[in-house]
Order: sequence, then structure tokens, then C-alpha cells
Amino acid sequence: MTELQKARKGIISPAAKTIATKEGLDAETVSRRIAEGKIAVVRHDGKILGIGQGLSTKVNINIGTSTDKVDLSLELRKLKLSCHYKTDTVMDLSTGGDLRAIRRKITKASTVPVGTVPLYQAAIETVAEKKSFVKMTEDKLFDVIEQHAQDGIAFITVHCGVTLKTMERLRNNPRAMMVVSRGGVFSLCWMVANEKENPLFAGFDRLCDIARKYDLVLSLGDGMRPGSILDSTDPSQIEELITLGDLTRRAWDAGVQVMIEGPGHIPLNEVPANVMLEKKLCNGAPFYVLGPLVTDIAPGYDHITSAIGGALAGWHGADFLCAVTPSEHLSLPGVDEVVEGLMATRIAAHAADIAKGVPGARAWDRSMDKARRTRDWKGQKQFCINPERFAELHGKYHSASRDVCTMCGKYCAMKLVEKALMKTG
Repeated sequence: MTELQKARKGIISPAAKTIATKEGLDAETVSRRIAEGKIAVVRHDGKILGIGQGLSTKVNINIGTSTDKVDLSLELRKLKLSCHYKTDTVMDLSTGGDLRAIRRKITKASTVPVGTVPLYQAAIETVAEKKSFVKMTEDKLFDVIEQHAQDGIAFITVHCGVTLKTMERLRNNPRAMMVVSRGGVFSLCWMVANEKENPLFAGFDRLCDIARKYDLVLSLGDGMRPGSILDSTDPSQIEELITLGDLTRRAWDAGVQVMIEGPGHIPLNEVPANVMLEKKLCNGAPFYVLGPLVTDIAPGYDHITSAIGGALAGWHGADFLCAVTPSEHLSLPGVDEVVEGLMATRIAAHAADIAKGVPGARAWDRSMDKARRTRDWKGQKQFCINPERFAELHGKYHSASRDVCTMCGKYCAMKLVEKALMKTG
């Protein structure tokens, strides 16, 4: 039985108990939300992660090769550092090299759940057979999906909502940036060339059969996500979201866990409404957002652009943030960019947790504040989100054992007020 099926039968599973303990909730509440589809359970080598309502906001980082740079050792270094800096999940989005071999090595080396996009492999292997990717067969796609499940993948992105109807919406309402999702474009091109419905939509029952067999979480992809704030919350995006809401209910009826992927490039004022729409149309299913990026003018700094949108989205109910690196829109990210993107997104997730009252979120800040007030540098390093970065900057101009930092030096506000109050008290 899947976690959803167990919960709907009233069984409080070991996974539900594990999540409850980690999150400071009672197991009955967690199990009920799993049964309602509001919490999804992903796992890796016996480790359990809950994503959804009432839980801490989770963070994903993308890694993977490209057709221009196939370097598995580089991707494994990204993975190692991502796990070190406490990502909750990773996604292997590789498009270059032996994709199954790369995926297996990443999955084996990972200490966190791994997600993938099987459509990439199905399309790229079709090209390797000296064909256009639009010649990919439906059986090929579903065979690859099952292969990913067999290899221990925890969740897969499937662009089921990119349908003939969605495509018609796009034709009738052209966009500034048209379609920026790689999976969305693969799906559209396949439908145009074959004059057929998207196999992931037409064969959704077949997809659910595979997912139920392996308790594979379906992350229903946002193939029509806006790639420009000029395209945000438009008919194509909303058409896809309505379809994903219908498919969510079908998946739940089949005993399959679901997450919903969201935009994309969205101006700040539209972020709360986008979260509300997803929660309403998809009956509270966990919401997994890329960013959102709240402006288009910051290539090289889109980890910041994304963190701004992610904090707001998380506050209003998004459950899972996909990190964006400084290399977004520019290049395959290196190790440093992956770390920068991950840290920015973890900060956004924690800020959201404070705002929405997640149990234990403020306690972390209280511990840091106590150490700051007493100028306990060792304690501050301990409670810092990135202790290595803390040590690097704090020791930049002076000994780490000094009582004050070099920003204020002998005019340290906390030290001065401490002396003043002691003198007058």
C-alpha cells in the first residue's frame, strides 16, 4: 500500500510518526493530512521527508549535466555540498551523457530524496537512436518512468497538464516569452508533430499504476509556467493549473501521492494569489514553486530574485521551494553557484516558517539572538545557517577571539548599552 492508501484506511504508518516527531506535531494530525493529500511523503534509503501543510518549508536544489558539459565528478561535488548545506531534496536534471548511469550514481551518493524528469531521458534516448525527439513512443516514455522508479527515485516531474487544450490557449493568447519549460516544450513539440494528445495526460491512468506500484510521488509539472513577469497568471498558466487540479483528484482516487509545481516569473503582488489559486484548485495539495522570480532584470543575481518571491510564497502557503542559482538564465551552475542558490532559498524557507508559525522556527532565532547579545561568537557560529561563511567573514580583519567585530569596534552598540545600564542600574 502507498502512504496515501494506508492513511485513508486509518493506519498511522511509521513514516507518519517519523514526520510528526521531526516537525513537532502529533502523528494523528500528520496521518490525517496525508490521507487528505495535503502532505506528501518522500523517502530515500529509509529516510523520511514530509512536504505539505503545517510542516516546515522544504528546499530542493537542481543538479545535473548538460549536452555542453558532461562531468559527473562535478555533479557529485555539487551533490555532496548540497547535502552538507542541508538541502531537503535534489533533482537530477541531466541531459548529457549516460543518463541512467549518472542518475544511479547520484541516487547512490545522495543522502536525501532524489527527483527527476523522465521525459528528458525518453526524448534524449530517442535522439540517440538517430531520430527526432518527437518520434519518441508512448511506450518508451512509460518504460523510462518505471525505470526511474526502479532506480529509487522519490518523485518525478511529469508535465501532464500540457494538453491540446492548453496549447490552444497559448495560440489564442501569445506570450512575450512563450514557453520556457524544457519539459513543456518537449510535450508541445511532440503533440504538434504527432497530432495527438500528450501521452502523460491521455495515459494518466497508466502513469498512476506505475506510481502506485512504487509509491512514487507525482510532481505535476508546470510546463506553462511564465518565463516573464509579462506572462504571469495568464490563460495558459491557469488552464494548466485547472487541469492539474482535476488530475490531482484522479491520482488520489488511485492511491497516488501528488505535488503541484508552480511558477515561474511572477511579480510580487501576484504571488499570494497564485498560492491561493493552487490551494483552491488542487484541494490543498503540496505546492512546489520555482522561485517565484519577482523581476526579470537580475541575471547573475536570480538567487536573490528567487528568494524574495520564495519567502512570500512560503508565507502564504507554498510548501516546497526550488532553489535558483546565480547562473539561472546564463549557464550551467558550478559548485559555488549551487551553494549560493541553496543558502538563499533556505533563508527564504526559514523566513516563511517564522511568518506562518511553524513549530520551532522562532526558537532557532532566539538562540542566535542570545548569542549575539552576549557577543558569544562561538554560539553565533553554531546557530548560523552557514557556519563556514560566518567564520570566514568574522575572522577577515581580526582574531575571532576579540570581544567585538570590526563593524563598530569600540563603539559596539550592545557593549555600550550593557555598560551604561550596569552603571546606572
